[in-house]
Amino acid sequence: MATDYDAPRTKDEDQGHESLEALKSQRHGAQTAQIDVEDADTAEGIDLPGADLSGEELIVQIVPPQQDEFTCASCFLVRHQSQVAREKDGAKYCRDCEG
Repeated sequence: MATDYDAPRTKDEDQGHESLEALKSQRHGAQTAQIDVEDADTAEGIDLPGADLSGEELIVQIVPPQQDEFTCASCFLVRHQSQVAREKDGAKYCRDCEG
């Protein structure tokens, strides 16, 4: 059934509602959140901009391009063969760079 939200409301519809204080107390009890605090969430676990990271080591696994991939000669991103827009002098260009 469609409801006309622009129609003026009558007092009969508002009779069944509880008081505002009762609704607030019910809502407050139902929305109590549990916060998980881990050791990494402390101030020592946050890296600030400009922090000295020279002693840190980053380990990344490099995966070579697969048979159905190419490296765009313009943006140097590895793309799928379906993204080739044109090929000139053996260099392939992706749709994003040619678009």
